[in-house]
Amino acid sequence: MSTDGVNEGRRRFWIGATSAVGAVGVVGVAVPFVQSWNPSAKAKNAGAPVVADISKLEPGQKMTVEWRGKPVWILKRTKEALNTLEEVKGQLRDPASDESNQPEYAKNDFRARDSHSEIIVLVGLCTHLGCSPLYRPEVGAADLGSDWKGGFFCPCHGSKFDFSGRVFQSVPAPTNLDVPPYYYISDNLIKIGEDGEAA
Repeated sequence: MSTDGVNEGRRRFWIGATSAVGAVGVVGVAVPFVQSWNPSAKAKNAGAPVVADISKLEPGQKMTVEWRGKPVWILKRTKEALNTLEEVKGQLRDPASDESNQPEYAKNDFRARDSHSEIIVLVGLCTHLGCSPLYRPEVGAADLGSDWKGGFFCPCHGSKFDFSGRVFQSVPAPTNLDVPPYYYISDNLIKIGEDGEAA
């Protein structure tokens, strides 16, 4: 076989270039395939509890942490906010939280552990269609009515909740905001996702 007129340098270049492109293609296919064997970070964290430091939380302030891909609110209620809980009881759909989702230790007016009644821990998703309600602590807000004592308002479909996350009557949300399992590791640390033994 005659190789007259064949540029050996060009031939080596094209063989090398083709090999390199092929190798990149093999790696491009292999990496996602191999990575698919490992559980995602989301899957790893799906059930993992989270710890929240509430040491800097002032009365009236709310903080948000993420647990199981959901926002969890921790609100340190003021004395004035706690006083409204009894006042609004007659306007609530489930004031005793009989139909709502919370641990047994949070089935009270405060929907909190007895030793820390000023702190409320709530899943920040409306029980209607999963929108995230807004924290609306101002009393008598013009857009919510002069009888509004403060709490949470869902802008998607108008559901209202008091400072304990209890749903008002005549709104789309069927139940109170969920209270996740939680406990106090110390006065300033809350573990969300486990009931624990500490109260």
